[in-house]
Amino acid sequence: MGRRFFLDVMLGSLSTYLRMCGYDAAYALDRGVEADDAILELAGTEDRTLVTRDVQLAERADDAFLIESLDVRDQLRELRNDGVNLSLSEPARCSSCNGKLVRDDGPAPDHAPDGKPVWRCRDCGKRFWKGSHWESVERTLSEL
Repeated sequence: MGRRFFLDVMLGSLSTYLRMCGYDAAYALDRGVEADDAILELAGTEDRTLVTRDVQLAERADDAFLIESLDVRDQLRELRNDGVNLSLSEPARCSSCNGKLVRDDGPAPDHAPDGKPVWRCRDCGKRFWKGSHWESVERTLSEL
């Protein structure tokens, strides 16, 4: 996906959904930043669209989505209504750290469904497969 996002400290759950939809979605707390100036600087230097619930922060950004809702499902609806494609892709981004995923041809974890492909994050090493969490996210997105 071409669009890259930077989510402020209030939108951690939303960052997970965007990552599962294949977006490069950096999250402020993953980067150790909370101050508005640092968030704006990172979003700008990394050419990312800022996603925030902070009206004043959104007004200061060159490119921003202002999210009004507290509930993550409503936040997803707001982004979808603003033209962001919210459909699951093949796993491409780590939902934990935003690192890139690669196919893991090693033995699958014991609790992974048999025959399902497994991906591994190049940055944190976490492993992923399309299991019950994937199905839950898919259901949530289909209900928007």
